[in-house]
Amino acid sequence: MTEQPLEPDLEYLQRVLLEMLAIPSPTGFTDTIVRYVAERLEELGIPFELTRRGTIRATLKGRQSSPDRAVSAHLDTIGASVRQLLDNGRLALAPVGCWSSRFAEGSRVSVFTDTGVYRGSVLPLMASGHAFNTAIDQMPISWDHVEVRLDAYCATRADCEALGIGIGDFVAFDPLPEFTESGHISARHLDDKAGVAALLAALKAVVESDRQPLIDCHPLFTITEETGSGAAGALPWDVSEFVGIDIAPVAPGQASSEHAVSVAMQDSSGPYDYHLSRHLLKLAGEHDLPVRRDLFRYYFSDAHSAVTAGHDIRTALVAFGCDATHGYERTHIDSLAALSRLLTAYLLSPPVFASDSHPANASLERFSHQLEHDTQMESETRVPAVDSLLKHHD
Repeated sequence: MTEQPLEPDLEYLQRVLLEMLAIPSPTGFTDTIVRYVAERLEELGIPFELTRRGTIRATLKGRQSSPDRAVSAHLDTIGASVRQLLDNGRLALAPVGCWSSRFAEGSRVSVFTDTGVYRGSVLPLMASGHAFNTAIDQMPISWDHVEVRLDAYCATRADCEALGIGIGDFVAFDPLPEFTESGHISARHLDDKAGVAALLAALKAVVESDRQPLIDCHPLFTITEETGSGAAGALPWDVSEFVGIDIAPVAPGQASSEHAVSVAMQDSSGPYDYHLSRHLLKLAGEHDLPVRRDLFRYYFSDAHSAVTAGHDIRTALVAFGCDATHGYERTHIDSLAALSRLLTAYLLSPPVFASDSHPANASLERFSHQLEHDTQMESETRVPAVDSLLKHHD
């Protein structure tokens, strides 16, 4: 009989999510969010270490130490940095991460200088209908056509310099979170703080259950996913399975839902591991979790960065469904609950292949089958024999 998945503490999940949303963390400006998550791990009694830059590498001890598995969520978000101090006392921006300036317009922001913090608003270069009439509707959409208006006396570039503002200063966008009675959660930066919250809730459920994983599990919290390097230098152990946790876009042409957890079959880097992905789908089915299969065409993840760094690992991606990704995002507690439940089931499940503990010694007899050999070779009856093809060619 299949053991029921542990029930995550959804009140805890929502509380830590709200607290993380209040902490600005654009890529490159993540020290505070790293400290916050490290404190949550200390509360749970989960040991961890920090890399030089701040990636958190934790260990949930299993009954055996190899093959290890890792699950990763990222703490960094999209944002911006100061590109130029303009002659009118305003600030030109460069995006941090890949996102459109159309979602930046009208936002309230914090500008972090070396000595303090200034508040401001992101506005199009033509911001007043009374001054520019319908010309404001002809403004192109690009980062070259927005600027930050500071809430400070700042009418010239010299004024900016006098305030201590410099090129490269980080600009964080207000999250504007709202948790409604319908279960919807709207905010900027749910990517990937909602995934982090789901993982923390799953870890809490496992720790409090006193059920020990079968193999060592390594929760990772990375800090540069939005700019591509993510988990590239985060795996010092004998990890054979790597599951990334991220956001699933809910949009026309996608199969994901705000009320389900998604297992990504492929993204911009190519297909995910056949066996690990289907292991996750099987767990979802066994535990009656709402699950979708999806393919993300314009998307990379921590799993991709780990593979391109040279790690010989199986990779998969699980994600919460979210509307308007990298904009003003919205998910539902249904999706976060399903994601957290799937993570608890995965953390307590056996390895996909025990033989992965010694990949260099794996024999052909122990190598995996994507389909049973006889099933795969049935195609031979539908394809002319090689000898006949060669004879015909001659």
